[in-house]
Amino acid sequence: MFDKEYSNLHGKTVLIVDDDVRNIYALEKGLEPYDMNILTAQSGFECLQMVREQPDVDIVLLDIMMPNLDGYDTLSIIREELMLPELPIIAISAKTMKEDREKCLAAGASDFISKPVIIQDVVTRMCRLMGG
Repeated sequence: MFDKEYSNLHGKTVLIVDDDVRNIYALEKGLEPYDMNILTAQSGFECLQMVREQPDVDIVLLDIMMPNLDGYDTLSIIREELMLPELPIIAISAKTMKEDREKCLAAGASDFISKPVIIQDVVTRMCRLMGG
């Protein structure tokens, strides 16, 4: 079950950000076999607070369409105000147009995945972003 190529996820901390708890739950369940530390946030503000308070966050899975502070603004704040240009952030969006992807990457996302997410795809990209 556990592939050597995914061993670099072991013990790493992932922050899942989505305003829909069902999406968070699905990602948590999908990532469970990889033995990661999973943190969750349900808003952009909560995400920023977690990133500030948890310096050991290794990667962020960030929903783009959230109320109040959306993923684009959250990305910009992490990159510019919190000055974390190196933190891998995968933007996750139900919007799948090419320009949506470009907008996410322009806002500072390291990668982009469209919903519904395929957990294998998420895992592969996380490994790649974390030097796997």
